[in-house]
Amino acid sequence: MKILVTGGAGFIGSNFIHYWLEKYQLDEIINLDKLTYAGNLSNLKDIENNPRYKFIKGDICDFNLVASIVKDVDLIVHFAAESHVDRSIKDSGAFVRTNVEGTRVLLEAARLAGGIRFHHVSTDEVFGSLKMDDEKFNELTPYSPRSPYSASKAASDHLVRAYFYTHNLPITISNCSNNYGPFQHVEKLIPLFITNLLIGKKVPIYGEGKNIRDWIHVADHNRGVDMIIKKGILGETYLLGGNNEKSNLDITKEILSLMNEGEDKIEYVDDRLGHDLRYGINFAKAKKELGFEPEYTFSQGLQETINWYKNNVKWWEKIKLNK
Repeated sequence: MKILVTGGAGFIGSNFIHYWLEKYQLDEIINLDKLTYAGNLSNLKDIENNPRYKFIKGDICDFNLVASIVKDVDLIVHFAAESHVDRSIKDSGAFVRTNVEGTRVLLEAARLAGGIRFHHVSTDEVFGSLKMDDEKFNELTPYSPRSPYSASKAASDHLVRAYFYTHNLPITISNCSNNYGPFQHVEKLIPLFITNLLIGKKVPIYGEGKNIRDWIHVADHNRGVDMIIKKGILGETYLLGGNNEKSNLDITKEILSLMNEGEDKIEYVDDRLGHDLRYGINFAKAKKELGFEPEYTFSQGLQETINWYKNNVKWWEKIKLNK
């Protein structure tokens, strides 16, 4: 197959490209990325000369460019998105443009090219916030986004489904919990805390650190996406989670322990506006229909992630200093 990966220079997309090229030795990948602050070609430096890999710098909102690429591919895997909640609170415009209009452009190009198989990568944040005793999110949970970021992703999910029902476009959707692992931008919680500690800074925790997220290693996420692409039912949504709900304070203490630091390194800061209390994912459907189950334990994945940032100082130091 020839595959278009959007946002392939970002955290999850670059990990996906590495995964796919290694597993499927006959497939080719085109990586379309605008190279915003979150896109980093050094994530893919080791494969830049691979004849089965091609990078195109461009905007998913550019219909003519997208249409010219899509006509030659068999599959679109759509990762490209503005994804940082704090940035969406300060300025929602880029989120609506990229996440909604960009997705529409890709869908329309796929439709006009004869109905290209389309997998859309989304987030559990579209479902809103759970109370401590609520059942976990599942594929039937009503949408209730509470930030401009999650609202824009919810809109893109609805567009993808609309193209399935209106135009019979062969789509699938995955809604995933919080990812962590190598190549993650240092504005995100786990790499922010790891790199802060490596340069002697404190780690900032919103509020009292009671907010809970379900964490999945990026490698487990990408295996799940692969399973959906290969075995998922067209038109269906699958939730992918790590079966690993932890509070921000618990995550912080675990990082501090693994890095031999004390709790004096914690700095409590004002809470985020509209901060969702809890996310949790029930991935029973993906397990039953696809055989999906996370392979990483959190302690194993977190230690590997800490080691990666320790061993790749040049990768993150440049990004952190440019902030």
